[in-house]
Amino acid sequence: MDPVILSVTFIFGLLANRAGLPALTGFLIAGFILNAMGFTASETIQQVGDLGVTLLLFTIGLKLKIRQLLRPEIWAVGSIHMLVTVLFLGFGIHLVAATVLGFFTDFSLEVSLLVAFALSFSSTVFAVKILEENGLTDSLNGRIAIGILIIQDILAVLFITFSTGKIPSLWALLVIALLPVARIVFRYILDHTGHGELQVLFGMALALAIGAGSFELVGLKADLGALIMGMLLATHPKAEELADSLLSIKDFMLLGFFLSIGLRGFPDMATLGIAALFVLFIPLKSALFFFLFTRFNLSARTSFITAVNLTNYSEFGLIVGAIGVSNGWLDSSWLVVLAIALSLSFIVASPLNVQVEELFERWRYRLTQFETEKSHPDEEHITLTVPWQVVIVGMGRVGTQTYDALRKRFGNVILGVDSDQDKVKQHNLDGREVIYADVSDGDFWRRLVPIKTVQMGVLTIPDLDAKLYAMTMAKEKGVKSKIVAITEYDDEIEPLLRGGADYAFNIYDEIGIGLACEIRHCLNESNILIEKLDEITGVGSMKPTPPKHPS
Repeated sequence: MDPVILSVTFIFGLLANRAGLPALTGFLIAGFILNAMGFTASETIQQVGDLGVTLLLFTIGLKLKIRQLLRPEIWAVGSIHMLVTVLFLGFGIHLVAATVLGFFTDFSLEVSLLVAFALSFSSTVFAVKILEENGLTDSLNGRIAIGILIIQDILAVLFITFSTGKIPSLWALLVIALLPVARIVFRYILDHTGHGELQVLFGMALALAIGAGSFELVGLKADLGALIMGMLLATHPKAEELADSLLSIKDFMLLGFFLSIGLRGFPDMATLGIAALFVLFIPLKSALFFFLFTRFNLSARTSFITAVNLTNYSEFGLIVGAIGVSNGWLDSSWLVVLAIALSLSFIVASPLNVQVEELFERWRYRLTQFETEKSHPDEEHITLTVPWQVVIVGMGRVGTQTYDALRKRFGNVILGVDSDQDKVKQHNLDGREVIYADVSDGDFWRRLVPIKTVQMGVLTIPDLDAKLYAMTMAKEKGVKSKIVAITEYDDEIEPLLRGGADYAFNIYDEIGIGLACEIRHCLNESNILIEKLDEITGVGSMKPTPPKHPS
């Protein structure tokens, strides 16, 4: 990319981040500024953006289990919402077409429905980025939002296939038939790629060459191929590690996607006015999501947060619009309208997603009136009877190892908490006492009866804001236990201590001490090296140097 483009994009991304908004908001604004400076969306930027979207869908697939799509709150809500949106907005556009507005003249009902269909999608790229930044990808609302987006993506693929008249070749049947065999082969390869550059290269080859390339070759959508390749590995033990290894590459390439939207051209007043009218429809789109989610027994909070995650228009709308233009159904100016509406929806949705918890608390009373009497299975109240002494929040690798070590020493007084239902089930099968709960959910804290026997709470979840929120709510509930929080970054230690943590660890700082302890066990007690290790590490009594804590 041009150095000027990269510099301007970084500056506006940084400004957005410091203002408390997602960096992608700054990237969009940078696109508009660069367009005003005379820059346009080059072929390189478009290609980089396309590769970023393909890698994004591949990483989504790595976290997606097929059975999640079969849940009624996903497939039913996604289908019903699209049908109602297309009919309601389509007929609304058709009524406006009777006015003198230039964009809507000679609009048939079919074309009005086409525009409504283009605006019925929510952005996969935007929503997933928001969920990742907030650490909510594995939460209940994160899984539901991603499931809805996948349902929409599937419907988009079907539309593109039939509207272009491009019927998949017979070879497509062979590709689909070979997927079970390919799953076995790819899982075997992933077992033997190690943890470095080979793993990254395998992930990119699987997403861009094998997935996208083979599907496009047989007449199927390339992005769908990348998504399916990811789904083939979703249950593999290294799936999460593979997604993490591709994170930086994917995020950089997605710059091209957001830049290309802003670089499409700054609109004139008429185009901006029509796009603004469509933005006014977004609250109705979100309200429909909220209503449908609550009909499927989801709590008001989960329904509201998920609806806000989906409060935007989608890049698929541009694809639908491009097909309409190529088939002569729409004027080319509609592509600019859809692009501006998409950009404005991102700018509107960004602060909403940042303030979603505060907004829910402000409207809690009214929103909870829509809840059904029956609770969703994933949100049923938790009854705790065992006198737990240590609660570990976040049962990933670190949380699991901490759990096992403490249980081995103190017995069955350790309770694990995680927001990933699949992890909870697996831990329970492995004999650990782990419950499902989302500590970033205000309702969880409201229905929680503090366990007076708990002496220590351990926060191993990665997201800083989630840890700070959990500590704040614990203090408000009168929790008296000590709180330990871990982080991977030194600059997060002070905020954690100020936020209520009694101890804050940089996990990498503690690895050396832990290694020294293990070495000490391996050495003979009479060996002189023991004394030297004691002097260096301070572990002579097997008590590590106290972690950083408030003075």
